[in-house]
Amino acid sequence: MGLEFTTGRLADAVNWARKYSLFQYPFVTACCGMEFMALWGPRFDVARFGAEFPRFSPRQADLLMVVGTVTERQAPILKRIYEQMCEPKWVVSFGVCASSGGFYQNYSTVPGIDHVVPVDVYIPGCPPQPEQVLDALIMLQQKIQDRRCWSQRQAAAEQWRQRHITARTAAATTETTTTGTTER
Repeated sequence: MGLEFTTGRLADAVNWARKYSLFQYPFVTACCGMEFMALWGPRFDVARFGAEFPRFSPRQADLLMVVGTVTERQAPILKRIYEQMCEPKWVVSFGVCASSGGFYQNYSTVPGIDHVVPVDVYIPGCPPQPEQVLDALIMLQQKIQDRRCWSQRQAAAEQWRQRHITARTAAATTETTTTGTTER
Protein backbone atom coordinates (compact mmCIF):
# COMPACT_ATOMS: atom_id res chain seq x y z
CA MET A 1 0.00 0.00 0.00
CA GLY A 2 2.82 2.40 0.70
CA LEU A 3 4.32 2.13 -2.80
CA GLU A 4 0.99 2.78 -4.57
CA PHE A 5 0.34 5.75 -2.30
CA THR A 6 3.79 7.18 -3.01
CA THR A 7 3.60 6.74 -6.77
CA GLY A 8 0.06 8.08 -6.82
CA ARG A 9 1.08 11.18 -4.93
CA LEU A 10 4.09 11.60 -7.25
CA ALA A 11 1.82 11.37 -10.31
CA ASP A 12 -0.47 13.99 -8.77
CA ALA A 13 2.50 16.31 -8.20
CA VAL A 14 3.72 15.81 -11.78
CA ASN A 15 0.24 16.53 -13.18
CA TRP A 16 -0.04 19.62 -11.00
CA ALA A 17 3.26 20.88 -12.45
CA ARG A 18 2.13 20.03 -16.00
CA LYS A 19 -1.13 21.90 -15.72
CA TYR A 20 0.66 25.14 -14.77
CA SER A 21 3.40 24.88 -17.38
CA LEU A 22 1.67 24.67 -20.75
CA PHE A 23 3.99 25.54 -23.61
CA GLN A 24 1.77 26.28 -26.56
CA TYR A 25 2.46 25.98 -30.25
CA PRO A 26 0.14 28.39 -32.09
CA PHE A 27 -1.05 27.06 -35.46
CA VAL A 28 -2.79 30.26 -36.58
CA THR A 29 -4.29 30.29 -40.06
CA ALA A 30 -7.17 32.75 -40.29
CA CYS A 31 -9.07 35.66 -38.78
CA CYS A 32 -9.29 34.11 -35.30
CA GLY A 33 -5.61 34.94 -35.07
CA MET A 34 -6.42 38.57 -34.22
CA GLU A 35 -8.49 37.47 -31.23
CA PHE A 36 -5.77 35.00 -30.29
CA MET A 37 -3.13 37.75 -30.30
CA ALA A 38 -5.37 40.07 -28.29
CA LEU A 39 -5.85 37.35 -25.70
CA TRP A 40 -2.12 37.08 -25.07
CA GLY A 41 -1.87 40.82 -24.50
CA PRO A 42 -1.78 42.58 -21.12
CA ARG A 43 -5.57 42.93 -20.74
CA PHE A 44 -6.19 39.21 -20.27
CA ASP A 45 -3.55 37.74 -18.00
CA VAL A 46 -2.88 34.30 -19.46
CA ALA A 47 0.33 34.08 -17.43
CA ARG A 48 -1.71 33.16 -14.35
CA PHE A 49 -2.65 29.92 -16.15
CA GLY A 50 0.95 29.11 -17.01
CA ALA A 51 0.35 29.25 -20.77
CA GLU A 52 1.95 32.53 -21.75
CA PHE A 53 5.10 31.46 -23.60
CA PRO A 54 4.63 30.33 -27.19
CA ARG A 55 7.07 27.79 -28.53
CA PHE A 56 7.58 27.86 -32.27
CA SER A 57 9.16 24.43 -32.34
CA PRO A 58 6.80 21.47 -31.90
CA ARG A 59 9.49 19.57 -30.01
CA GLN A 60 9.41 22.18 -27.25
CA ALA A 61 5.62 22.49 -27.03
CA ASP A 62 2.99 20.36 -25.33
CA LEU A 63 -0.16 22.35 -26.23
CA LEU A 64 -1.18 22.71 -29.87
CA MET A 65 -3.55 25.66 -30.36
CA VAL A 66 -5.21 25.31 -33.77
CA VAL A 67 -6.66 28.73 -34.55
CA GLY A 68 -8.80 29.25 -37.63
CA THR A 69 -9.61 27.41 -40.83
CA VAL A 70 -7.54 24.39 -41.82
CA THR A 71 -7.54 23.47 -45.50
CA GLU A 72 -6.92 20.06 -47.00
CA ARG A 73 -3.44 21.17 -48.06
CA GLN A 74 -2.59 22.25 -44.51
CA ALA A 75 -3.90 19.06 -42.88
CA PRO A 76 -0.73 16.96 -43.50
CA ILE A 77 1.38 19.81 -42.09
CA LEU A 78 -0.81 19.96 -38.98
CA LYS A 79 -0.55 16.18 -38.56
CA ARG A 80 3.26 16.31 -38.89
CA ILE A 81 3.47 19.07 -36.28
CA TYR A 82 1.27 17.02 -33.93
CA GLU A 83 3.42 13.92 -34.43
CA GLN A 84 6.62 15.88 -33.69
CA MET A 85 5.33 17.02 -30.30
CA CYS A 86 6.49 15.06 -27.27
CA GLU A 87 4.07 13.16 -25.07
CA PRO A 88 2.00 14.12 -23.17
CA LYS A 89 0.46 16.58 -25.61
CA TRP A 90 -2.85 18.37 -25.78
CA VAL A 91 -4.82 20.01 -28.58
CA VAL A 92 -7.24 22.94 -28.37
CA SER A 93 -9.52 23.78 -31.29
CA PHE A 94 -9.94 27.56 -31.31
CA GLY A 95 -13.03 28.86 -33.12
CA VAL A 96 -15.83 27.38 -35.15
CA CYS A 97 -13.70 26.99 -38.31
CA ALA A 98 -11.16 24.79 -36.55
CA SER A 99 -13.89 22.89 -34.70
CA SER A 100 -16.30 22.16 -37.55
CA GLY A 101 -15.10 23.87 -40.72
CA GLY A 102 -17.25 26.92 -40.04
CA PHE A 103 -19.31 28.29 -42.87
CA TYR A 104 -16.83 26.89 -45.39
CA GLN A 105 -18.70 23.79 -46.55
CA ASN A 106 -16.58 23.05 -49.60
CA TYR A 107 -14.03 20.58 -50.91
CA SER A 108 -10.93 22.44 -49.73
CA THR A 109 -11.74 22.90 -46.03
CA VAL A 110 -11.29 20.24 -43.37
CA PRO A 111 -14.64 19.81 -41.58
CA GLY A 112 -13.07 20.00 -38.13
CA ILE A 113 -9.51 19.27 -37.08
CA ASP A 114 -10.64 16.18 -35.20
CA HIS A 115 -10.47 14.48 -38.62
CA VAL A 116 -6.69 15.12 -38.53
CA VAL A 117 -5.59 15.14 -34.86
CA PRO A 118 -7.35 14.22 -31.59
CA VAL A 119 -8.80 17.29 -29.85
CA ASP A 120 -9.00 17.71 -26.08
CA VAL A 121 -10.96 20.98 -25.82
CA TYR A 122 -13.18 22.78 -28.33
CA ILE A 123 -13.75 26.54 -28.14
CA PRO A 124 -16.86 27.67 -30.07
CA GLY A 125 -17.45 31.10 -31.54
CA CYS A 126 -16.60 33.22 -34.53
CA PRO A 127 -14.32 34.56 -33.11
CA PRO A 128 -14.35 33.14 -29.58
CA GLN A 129 -14.52 35.61 -26.74
CA PRO A 130 -11.41 35.79 -24.54
CA GLU A 131 -13.44 34.56 -21.58
CA GLN A 132 -14.29 31.39 -23.52
CA VAL A 133 -10.60 30.76 -24.18
CA LEU A 134 -9.76 31.25 -20.51
CA ASP A 135 -12.55 28.83 -19.57
CA ALA A 136 -11.13 26.32 -22.06
CA LEU A 137 -7.67 26.66 -20.50
CA ILE A 138 -9.17 26.02 -17.06
CA MET A 139 -11.03 22.99 -18.45
CA LEU A 140 -7.82 21.65 -20.00
CA GLN A 141 -5.95 22.15 -16.73
CA GLN A 142 -8.64 20.17 -14.93
CA LYS A 143 -8.33 17.36 -17.47
CA ILE A 144 -4.56 17.34 -17.04
CA GLN A 145 -4.89 17.22 -13.24
CA ASP A 146 -7.41 14.36 -13.47
CA ARG A 147 -5.25 12.53 -16.07
CA ARG A 148 -8.24 12.15 -18.38
CA CYS A 149 -6.64 13.23 -21.68
CA TRP A 150 -3.72 10.85 -21.65
CA SER A 151 -5.68 7.77 -20.63
CA GLN A 152 -8.46 8.44 -23.15
CA ARG A 153 -5.92 8.74 -25.96
CA GLN A 154 -4.28 5.48 -24.89
CA ALA A 155 -7.68 3.75 -24.71
CA ALA A 156 -8.62 5.04 -28.18
CA ALA A 157 -5.32 3.77 -29.59
CA GLU A 158 -5.90 0.37 -28.00
CA GLN A 159 -9.44 0.18 -29.44
CA TRP A 160 -8.06 1.08 -32.85
CA ARG A 161 -5.44 -1.66 -32.60
CA GLN A 162 -8.05 -4.21 -31.55
CA ARG A 163 -10.34 -3.27 -34.47
CA HIS A 164 -7.53 -3.64 -36.97
CA ILE A 165 -6.31 -6.93 -35.48
CA THR A 166 -9.88 -8.26 -35.65
CA ALA A 167 -10.23 -7.04 -39.23
CA ARG A 168 -6.92 -8.68 -40.23
CA THR A 169 -7.84 -12.02 -38.67
CA ALA A 170 -11.27 -11.89 -40.31
CA ALA A 171 -9.66 -11.14 -43.67
CA ALA A 172 -7.16 -13.98 -43.21
CA THR A 173 -9.97 -16.40 -42.27
CA THR A 174 -11.99 -15.37 -45.32
CA GLU A 175 -8.92 -15.80 -47.54
CA THR A 176 -8.19 -19.33 -46.30
CA THR A 177 -11.81 -20.44 -46.76
CA THR A 178 -12.03 -19.06 -50.30
CA THR A 179 -8.78 -20.69 -51.44
CA GLY A 180 -10.03 -24.09 -50.32
CA THR A 181 -7.17 -25.11 -48.08
CA THR A 182 -7.86 -28.19 -46.01
CA GLU A 183 -6.28 -29.59 -42.90
CA ARG A 184 -4.46 -32.94 -43.01
